[in-house]
Amino acid sequence: MATSIATGALKPKVAVALSAVLNLVGAFLSLAVAAAIAKDLIDQDTLTAAVGDKGLTLIFCGLVGGITWNLLTWLLGMPSSSSHALIGGIVGAVLAGVGTSGVLWSGLASKVVIPALMAPFIAGGVAALGTWLVFKVTGGVREGNRKEGFRWGQVASASLVSLAHGTNDAQKTMGVITLALVVSGSLAAGATTPDWVIVSCAVAIALGTYLGGWRIIRTLGKGLVEIEPAQGMAAESSSAAVILASSHFGLSLSTTHVATGSILGTGVGKKGAQVRWGIAGRMVVAWVLTLPAAGLVGALTYAVAAGVGGLAGILLVFAGMLALAGFMWVRSRRAPINHDNVNDEWEGALEPAASVPAAV
Repeated sequence: MATSIATGALKPKVAVALSAVLNLVGAFLSLAVAAAIAKDLIDQDTLTAAVGDKGLTLIFCGLVGGITWNLLTWLLGMPSSSSHALIGGIVGAVLAGVGTSGVLWSGLASKVVIPALMAPFIAGGVAALGTWLVFKVTGGVREGNRKEGFRWGQVASASLVSLAHGTNDAQKTMGVITLALVVSGSLAAGATTPDWVIVSCAVAIALGTYLGGWRIIRTLGKGLVEIEPAQGMAAESSSAAVILASSHFGLSLSTTHVATGSILGTGVGKKGAQVRWGIAGRMVVAWVLTLPAAGLVGALTYAVAAGVGGLAGILLVFAGMLALAGFMWVRSRRAPINHDNVNDEWEGALEPAASVPAAV
């Protein structure tokens, strides 16, 4: 919803409410990604045999790794991949508890790593072409009429992105919970995701969306490109197309990578547009660090939990996560971002879109 908020197509609170409802609906439309997370990344049999009743501790520590990295990048306003943080945390904990045999490396490469490398470029290319075509076709239309028409187009395309997001991102937590149920013996290996898991994950992602990731919305909407309604519609449409395609094939795609690639693509596709390449470069660094950083936290927290042992180890890890979360929340209050200031002008120089620095 960041581009729709940035152009004024939707008011901030209306945008996140609409997105929350559509995320909720989208979570019920597909289970392909959930199945991939539960079955194609971690060897369920090896995990169960190797750690026994410690399997749930391992998965819990993986979640702590993902949550910690997500909160840190949220504090910095860097749109990192929640998907990769979650997967990285689980993989790191599995490596610490089981070793390399617990990870299905071919599945990790085909379902996560390769899509992560390709998605921003594909989405950016589609958005750049779409932006160029939009301005080419509507060049003779009066500016006011064009902007008004594209604002309505943005509402439709942004809604489609939210629906697509629900079909992909909500599935990842469904897959992790299903994996936990298999490891605990509550489900047979290869079982489908229970209905109560689908409902709980759908409600959770809808609630999180409504609360509003305002720091991330601000970076995507104002920090990369000074975006116009036509560019916003092109970015949202290309994002939706790529996300829906990935959900169909069960690819655990990062919607953050897709949305960012699309927004940058609209800068490249519009003649005379400018981009803040420095912000884009810092985002790429966050993307590269996400899997290993979340994995490291997952591995370290499992080592602590296993070392202390039992419920005491789990409570110690949980208390540490809460302390870090509380610290980051307090820090965020020093410069709060909310629906009132999310569209304030961004400080920092713009550079020509065609001129990409070598460092980026």
